[in-house]
Amino acid sequence: MQNYITLGANDHAASCMFYDAVLATIDWHSHINFPGWKAYSSEGQGEGLIVWVAKPFNAEPATAGNGAMVGFAARSHEQVDAFYLAALANGGTDEGAPGPRPYGPNWYAAYVRDPVGNKLGIVCTEAA
Repeated sequence: MQNYITLGANDHAASCMFYDAVLATIDWHSHINFPGWKAYSSEGQGEGLIVWVAKPFNAEPATAGNGAMVGFAARSHEQVDAFYLAALANGGTDEGAPGPRPYGPNWYAAYVRDPVGNKLGIVCTEAA
């Protein structure tokens, strides 16, 4: 079975524009796209974890989960910075600007919310 996460979208086009821009900063790209659904994976290969962006099946508005967050790995501090800036430029909101965090000796992270309010983290644990 494929590991995946589904993030709800109210305006599918706006959410896909957000994820196209943000995930490209860490070399994630879409590998499947059909009406109301778009899947992203590392390097667009459809392997490993898949992130689906879709309208909810029940036709109710998508809402963010309280306490839920999806964390993505970055290979450099520059990728963290780029992810954060791309998020803000594409309808996301700030939840914590890029910088060191006390979670580990090299933990450099940023936090944003997508257009629906889903919280995303981007983390690099490599030394600068």
